Amino acid sequence: MVQTALTVLLGALRALLDLALPAALVLAALALALGGLALIDRDRARRALHWLGTRAPQLGGWALAALLLATSLLVLNVSRRAVDARIAAQQSARYANAADPDGGQTVQIAPSAALLESRTYTRSLLLPNDVATRIRVTNSLDSLLPYLGNPGDTVQDLRENFTRTPAGLRYTREVVMQSERPLEFDRSVVRADLRFVEPAGGRGTYYTAAFQASYRFRNPLGTPATLRFAFPLPGGSGTLSGFTLTVNGQALSASDLLNGSVWEGQVPAGGSVDVQVAYAHQGSRAWSYQLSRREAIRDLDVTVTADRTAKFQRYSLFPTSQTRPALGGPATLRWQLKNAVTAQDVAVVFTQGSVRETLTKVHLTQGLAVVLAALLIPLWAVTRRTPLAPLTLGGALLGLALGFTLGGVLTAYLPLLLAEVLGSLLGAGLAWVILGGPRQARTPLLPLLASAALPLAFLTGGHAGLILTVLAATLLLLLLPRARWLAPASP
Repeated sequence: MVQTALTVLLGALRALLDLALPAALVLAALALALGGLALIDRDRARRALHWLGTRAPQLGGWALAALLLATSLLVLNVSRRAVDARIAAQQSARYANAADPDGGQTVQIAPSAALLESRTYTRSLLLPNDVATRIRVTNSLDSLLPYLGNPGDTVQDLRENFTRTPAGLRYTREVVMQSERPLEFDRSVVRADLRFVEPAGGRGTYYTAAFQASYRFRNPLGTPATLRFAFPLPGGSGTLSGFTLTVNGQALSASDLLNGSVWEGQVPAGGSVDVQVAYAHQGSRAWSYQLSRREAIRDLDVTVTADRTAKFQRYSLFPTSQTRPALGGPATLRWQLKNAVTAQDVAVVFTQGSVRETLTKVHLTQGLAVVLAALLIPLWAVTRRTPLAPLTLGGALLGLALGFTLGGVLTAYLPLLLAEVLGSLLGAGLAWVILGGPRQARTPLLPLLASAALPLAFLTGGHAGLILTVLAATLLLLLLPRARWLAPASP
């Protein structure tokens, strides 16, 4: 970051040097104009020189204030480019000095339950004697295989025989195959607790999720039967920790999880099966609970708790209830469906802009904030009839810019919001001390705080327009009552 800052600074200095020749030409033109005025009207030239001599200290002070303002903008430009280059290199680097989130948009597919049944299929083929003789069928099946087909992968038992009849040779095949009949869940309760983390160094925001679910289904037959429960592993979840699956109080050990975690067992007539699933993982941007197919839902209860404002994917299920604490804290979203038929999913998406784009907006606005402070502080001093030295104003602007710069540097060590808030507060405090601090009764603290808070509006996640409007209206209400004396007197 330091090398990038030096490179940008050298480029800015080269640009300033390129302006030296035009500035020298302008000064030379002014000197020639003054010399020409002296030749034409010596008294007027003498008065002009006297006026410049008496006003030189004040004009020089404001020129230095303008130079300090330009220096402040230059410092902010260097800081912005250096931070942007650091984040770009960090995002494209092959190696990192901190762990990256190991999950993305997580999709948890709803589990399925099925009744396993055995069914017997019989196929018979009669070959007339002349046909059997022509294709040379005796007691071998090799010649008939192209006509019989593959019995399938779910075959449990296969029986074949030949029977000679007066009509010809009869081939009979009996196949016992396993079939699955989907079962409805009597009750499904799903809980997902999402807690967002702002990592240091400008890395992408992610959440830590704790998933818990319980399911109940039963054997619909009047005889014992084999039931199967399949729980698909979530997609986009990275590493799962603390994964447990308990069936009727008995924990299952994870083995082959290619098709998820599967349980299969004998259930007595009318017996029920209770399943509990729990795991934790990391994710980002979105979380969804996907129904596998259009089916009847007897009782589905999904609750998502998140400490960040959530939006809902279009055409997905909208929450039946939402709870948002008035004083802040996690919001609770709940979906309760009973005796419903749907194929819609529960899908929540969280506002998360690009870290690089957000920082670019913040740092570009910091230059505007310094210019705004350069306008508001003199206006504050004029409306309150408080003396303001030009160098004091320039030093305050430079102090505000240095605080903003420190905020950009701190993004490499602290979470984004904390780093920028600390930088803005430090800049406002430094400028306040330069302007007089506690020794000055009418120090422009409110304009400083407003200017320092201006870039932070872009860290609020979509509410920047509202915050900027309220901030502008507040400043207008504070400045206008003091500026009534500027209005022309009524006749």
